[in-house]
Amino acid sequence: MRLRKFYSTIVLSDIHLGTTHSKTTEVTDFLKSVNCRRLILDGDIIDGWALRKGGTRKWQPKHTDFFKVIMKMMEKQGTEIIYVRGNHDDFIDSMVPFTFYNIRFVKDFIHESHGRRYYVTHGDIFDTVTSNMKWLAMLGDVGYTFLLWLNKIYNNYRTAHGKPYYSLSQAIKQKVKSAVSYISDFEQELVRLARARRCDGVICGHIHHPADTYYGDIHYLNSGDWVETMSALAEDENGNWSVIRYGDMLAGNRMPERQIAS
Repeated sequence: MRLRKFYSTIVLSDIHLGTTHSKTTEVTDFLKSVNCRRLILDGDIIDGWALRKGGTRKWQPKHTDFFKVIMKMMEKQGTEIIYVRGNHDDFIDSMVPFTFYNIRFVKDFIHESHGRRYYVTHGDIFDTVTSNMKWLAMLGDVGYTFLLWLNKIYNNYRTAHGKPYYSLSQAIKQKVKSAVSYISDFEQELVRLARARRCDGVICGHIHHPADTYYGDIHYLNSGDWVETMSALAEDENGNWSVIRYGDMLAGNRMPERQIAS
């Protein structure tokens, strides 16, 4: 009997189901290891851009399995699902806001917990504010796609030699001055937006760069992605947030607040 790790809230984003680079098996395995009251899917869960280009042949059974696990969480655990629209799953624009059973489709969301308010947005709103480095937000970009291909080759080599997963693409981007500048501008712009919304923090995704930090009095949280970093955000029962990395989870670095049998 598998024991599940309990959290109050889990945030996933940028899974990009429908693309060859999506770590679908890994994120599904992660969800099978946890239980939560609220699961926030913070945009770019389904990559509508890729599906429009390649048709339904890009949709694989493992992508359907991901949603089967979510439905089981809703049915057996009573998990509330908040699906926030991202730029790659903008096909849900015509239906938001919409509530069905225990799932809500929204453009953005206010997450309230332990007296604090977090503004939840995918983060692509930043691209309407600045024109810098838009290539970073476009999965179809040639340079970024090459990084993902290189990342896959490198990690196949590491796996064959018994080494853990390492995001080579993230490491390369962190060395590129323009990419680092983009990430900094992105974070600070969303912090200003959260402050304008009279929130204590902001929860986002979009740039595939997990983070848990403060800008002054504003708590900035980014859930990362399941293309490069394989990361998520988790809030425990006391309102404390942390970044969870799938690689660390496999290594056994898990300290559950509570465990229940599935």
